[in-house]
Amino acid sequence: MRLLDLATTSAAVSGTSARSAKIALLAERLRTAGPEEIRVAVHYLSGELPQRQIGVGWATLRDLPAPAAGVADGTADVAEARALEVAEVDRILEEVGQTSGAGSQARRRDLLAALFARATAEEQDFLRRLLTGELRQGALDGVMADAVAKAAEVPAVEVRRAAMFGGDLAAAAQTALRDGVPGLRAVGLVVGRPVQPMLAGTADDVPAALAKAAPAALEWKLDGIRVQIHRDGDHVQVFTRSLDDITDRLPEAVALARALPVSSAVLDGEALALAPDSRPRPFQETSSRTGSRRDVGRMQEQIPLTVFLFDLLYLDGRDVTELPSRERSDLLASIAPPAALAPRLVTDDPDAAQAFAQDALDRGHEGVVVKSLDAPYNAGRRGSAWLKVKPVHTLDLVVVAAEWGHGRRKGWLSNLHLAARDPETGGFVMLGKTFKGMTDELLGWQTERLRALQTSADDWTVRVRPELVVEVAFDGVQRSSRYPGGVTLRFARVVRYREDKKAQDADTIDAVRAIGHA
Repeated sequence: MRLLDLATTSAAVSGTSARSAKIALLAERLRTAGPEEIRVAVHYLSGELPQRQIGVGWATLRDLPAPAAGVADGTADVAEARALEVAEVDRILEEVGQTSGAGSQARRRDLLAALFARATAEEQDFLRRLLTGELRQGALDGVMADAVAKAAEVPAVEVRRAAMFGGDLAAAAQTALRDGVPGLRAVGLVVGRPVQPMLAGTADDVPAALAKAAPAALEWKLDGIRVQIHRDGDHVQVFTRSLDDITDRLPEAVALARALPVSSAVLDGEALALAPDSRPRPFQETSSRTGSRRDVGRMQEQIPLTVFLFDLLYLDGRDVTELPSRERSDLLASIAPPAALAPRLVTDDPDAAQAFAQDALDRGHEGVVVKSLDAPYNAGRRGSAWLKVKPVHTLDLVVVAAEWGHGRRKGWLSNLHLAARDPETGGFVMLGKTFKGMTDELLGWQTERLRALQTSADDWTVRVRPELVVEVAFDGVQRSSRYPGGVTLRFARVVRYREDKKAQDADTIDAVRAIGHA
């Protein structure tokens, strides 16, 4: 299969809003993939790399060669000679990701330059968006699962189940197209093979969440790293929410699992760094600890992690995911010490529930998760069985620059540079960037508005007078040496522009630091 085939399908999927049409286009393309191409095709058309991250960003891609001739100018023989095959592209990107050590940066650049030199304009655009995580064409997991089912002529529910317990939709697609329903049904929970975690929906407040199910269990919403712990005898593996193996980085989780009075288990929980007063340390500290492979012992001394367990998927040879939540919770409590369990309250009393939620906030946690007592563990699914309730932080910030978009956003100013007001100098302190939360209509408006405020520009960035105020929602504040204020926003997204406010009405850098306790 040619990379151009995937790029063409991606563009067609992006160009239609109808779910059924997206599914049909994807299914048609998947049917043409060879057995060894299915995995990569599903990943690419889902907007992700099989390797997840290979250390390539926009800065690396800026100076790569111009598109190859051939398809664009109608020279068919040139196109055939330079045609990029999907399997070949995957091998090259795998090599890019594995290149390390002295001279690795130059080697990665050479590999990418050679790849892009053979790519047409359409292929280059597809690769750029794929490598930077901006391939947003509406082929989300639900759509892709239905496309796989249509291509393989099997029920979509079977594909989803296999993807959940196999941990990977791409692997489920291979199985579906090769072995049909019998192969999909053979996929089950296996200790040592991570499954996609169950996810929570959102509720505006605790009473709204209780209205979905009461009595219900409330648990602290912890701002840490989701961990899935697999134990088989003395062998323990720890996986992240994205199913990456981080066993060697979390000795605390390994020790906890080995201490349990079981022979085999799969546990769901959260790992986070706590201060001496038991309040959570900044998320960045937890992230830096779990992200570091170097000198784990020293890091453990400096930033010890606490693991809180909140669910059980497998116990001593038995898959318990179909049991109701109350039974799984009882089983978990029977094998884990109380200190290792996420604080929990079962109630149908709104006042008691609200008091529990407020206590979690007072202790520095994000909020609560309200869980149905009757729900099974729906691996890989987000729904109303779990509902997270947490305050939404917003700030009014000033736009000081913006970067031109790529792919579908080409021609629009998309990535905003956000700044808070400095009350001491009267200037503005940059906090970070965001391209999230913007509709096409908003992108068009802000491009016109920012161009009118332009003070200077280069090929990538337009700097503007600090006059436009934007309301931004975010999940938290963390320390950062990258920005002059020493802090940045986590998961910032645009809520709306505040044309009723002037720049001097924007929030201050002191207010931002206070949120993050930085």
